[in-house]
Amino acid sequence: MKKIAGVGLLLALVLFLIPLGLRQQARQGEESQAGQATLPDSGHTLSILVDGQVQEMDLEQYIWGVVAAEMPASFEEEALKAQAVAARTYSLNKAGGSPNHPEADLCTDYRCCQAWISREDAEANWGENAGVYADKITHAVADTAGQVVLYEGQLIDAVFHSSSGDATLDAVEVWGGSVPYLQSVSSPEGEEVPNYHSEATFTAQEFRDLFLAAQPEAALEGAPETWFGETVRTAGGSVHTIQIGGVSVTGTQVRQIFSLRSACFTVSCTEDAVTFSVTGFGHGVGMSQYGANAMAAAGNTYTEILEHYYTGVTVEACPDEVWTELS
Repeated sequence: MKKIAGVGLLLALVLFLIPLGLRQQARQGEESQAGQATLPDSGHTLSILVDGQVQEMDLEQYIWGVVAAEMPASFEEEALKAQAVAARTYSLNKAGGSPNHPEADLCTDYRCCQAWISREDAEANWGENAGVYADKITHAVADTAGQVVLYEGQLIDAVFHSSSGDATLDAVEVWGGSVPYLQSVSSPEGEEVPNYHSEATFTAQEFRDLFLAAQPEAALEGAPETWFGETVRTAGGSVHTIQIGGVSVTGTQVRQIFSLRSACFTVSCTEDAVTFSVTGFGHGVGMSQYGANAMAAAGNTYTEILEHYYTGVTVEACPDEVWTELS
């Protein structure tokens, strides 16, 4: 009986260890393969100005670097896909059209084109998550390869920003021109956004100097609380216009003058200081990246995200005529 019991115990142990070993092998296989996902060859190259040097890159390789630089790799996969399509659309629409770098289609300065980072630098930043994050972005780019956002069959100006208040801004409120697909829409991000609420405080003299440099006709005498008049807000809570020193300025102008994180702000004053309480980050037009992530977490697909933030658009394969113009 003891011998039978021993054999039974040994058999049970073997049956337990076999699946455990298989699970360990599977995990090891996954770990060894992390970072090995590959991108398709688009067949189309772009010239990119990187640190003063022009580099030729396959379109999808370039988009990989844009997504890695522009959106946290920890975001939901559908948000990363939305970013890839928006970045691809923005790139193809802008390629070769900037007088800032006539020798290249695009550059890596976000103030001119889009941010971009090499895979080597991105993986160094990600540390132990490098393989997993690299694969996430590779899949986001590969799964949407060649797809763009169109309005009436034409590439849109697929602008995007980090985070909004309750809603994005209409393009006319920021840049002065109405764009049918860049309308104000609701945006679901909130307290999960880093630095979603921020403050910027200026002494009365600092405020006066900065504002008068931009608006010399303003009258800024007396206590700071007397400088501010009526504030008109957008439906989403951003400042459309505000009276300062008897001059009407837009929220976007105030944002630029005082380097605020967004045009969604309130103002409070003391006898010798002015404080802006700001919500969100970026110009506020087009796709909100944190809003896209919130939508993805709620179950929306990348197509649904893009069609929400860009009014009246479709997500389709890039038209042949775009490739013809680039070749």
